[in-house]
Amino acid sequence: MFGRLRKFIGRLLGSLRTDGDTARPKRPHNLFEAAAAYVSACAEDDQDRIDEATTWVSPEALSFGVSELACRAVIALARERDESPGTVARDLLGLPAA
Repeated sequence: MFGRLRKFIGRLLGSLRTDGDTARPKRPHNLFEAAAAYVSACAEDDQDRIDEATTWVSPEALSFGVSELACRAVIALARERDESPGTVARDLLGLPAA
C-alpha cells in the first residue's frame, strides 16, 4: 500500500538530485519537495534525512506540504481501491469503519 507511494516519492526525489554537477547554482527546495523528503524519510526511519528535510522550509510550510501529500495519497488510494477517501483514511489509521 505505501510501497507505491514510497517508490513514487523516491523516483521524484531521485530525479531532482544532481549527479555532482556543481556548475549549476543550487536552487532552494520548495515545500512539496520538503514534504516528500520528510515523509519518505519518516517511512524509512532515517533520522538524518528527516532532520535535513526540516531545514528546507519553515515548519508551517512543511506541515502544509505533509498535509497536502496525505490528501493526495488518500485520494489516489481511494480511486485505486474504488472506495471513499474517508474509508481509506480510516483503514490506513487502523480505525473501525464509520
